[in-house]
Amino acid sequence: MLGGVTLADINKDVGRRIRLFREKIHLTQEAFAFEANLHRAYIGQIERGEKNLGLINLQKIAKALNIKMSKLLDE
Repeated sequence: MLGGVTLADINKDVGRRIRLFREKIHLTQEAFAFEANLHRAYIGQIERGEKNLGLINLQKIAKALNIKMSKLLDE
């Protein structure tokens, strides 16, 4: 726990931001997964906050969204 924030909270927040950015550019999970070179089910799990996201996959996601990784971590 980091100052009252749990890892589950962080996963949910980052997943929510990924979904918002994905929807903003009108990509389905399937199309987005293809762009990021990740499995569609994995993208769904990330967006629901069910998976811990490693830095390499965070970088792939940011690149597919055409944004900086830091945008996905900002509150």
